[in-house]
Amino acid sequence: MNDASDEDKESGDEIDPALVAILEQLWRAQCETPGRAWSLAKLSKQSGVPMSALRRHLTGLVDGGLVVTTLAEDGTGSASLSEDGRAFCAEVFGEATP
Repeated sequence: MNDASDEDKESGDEIDPALVAILEQLWRAQCETPGRAWSLAKLSKQSGVPMSALRRHLTGLVDGGLVVTTLAEDGTGSASLSEDGRAFCAEVFGEATP
């Protein structure tokens, strides 16, 4: 017998691997180049997330207060972790090593 509540629980608890990859790379950027944002092109390449998906995820992360983005009219831009994003990533991925 197929229990719908079990299916909902399983699918509801999953975290999108693309979201994790983006946050990991933003944390890496913070650790390697503190105070400097990474271009969206570099972030897309480093995280392995296509630009269209990257932009969708960044919108959610900006709305959640974890990321700050700068977008130009020509479609280029950059992203970095906000103060809350840095605190969150430090908890999830561990403190940056100097």
